[in-house]
Amino acid sequence: MRIGELSRRTGVPVPTIKYYVREGLLPPGELTSPNQASYGEVHERRLQLVRALLEVGGLSVAAIGEVLAAIDDKERPVHKLLGAAAQRLVPEFGDGRGGDHGGAADAETVLARERVARLIEERGWRVERDGKAAEALVSALASLARVGHGGFVDVLDEYAEAAERVGRADLDYTARRVAREDLVEAVVVGTVLGDAIFAALRRMAQVDASARTFGEEASRA
Repeated sequence: MRIGELSRRTGVPVPTIKYYVREGLLPPGELTSPNQASYGEVHERRLQLVRALLEVGGLSVAAIGEVLAAIDDKERPVHKLLGAAAQRLVPEFGDGRGGDHGGAADAETVLARERVARLIEERGWRVERDGKAAEALVSALASLARVGHGGFVDVLDEYAEAAERVGRADLDYTARRVAREDLVEAVVVGTVLGDAIFAALRRMAQVDASARTFGEEASRA
């Protein structure tokens, strides 16, 4: 197909497609003449994935390039491939430095980091203790402690239990995909939209728990 047809089928404007080619996010079309190129299903599929990473995942063009490089590395195991994609989807929390602020970590951060390390060990999670997700959790717990809610760590295990169940559900969904690009797209969409779904369910569960806990008290007031 010509670039105009590729644009119509994917909804990506022609100038944007050319930009993606220049940035290495999309392989060039096959030249059929000095000024004409032909594109196929591979290009259409890659464009859809770039859109998912950009619009749903919120990744930068540079980050997308890194994820696509992981996809194209046929020697990289699927676990490493999914990790490369998922790692890019962990949001920064606070200043992104875990409370270190360029120097020694404060007391709250030290305690939070110890608690997170213990959580990982106790649950037998195969994750990096200094990885981006772990550091985001450290930052969140340290921030809670600074505002007087350090006791939140008492329910951390219950959160971890729920997260394990959700994580298994995510991977059950992802495992239905066969193609490498399908796997990455499932991780992106499942993580971003799954976060929104889980947040909404959590809010609903909180309202229900509040009604069950404080409902009678509220009715007597």
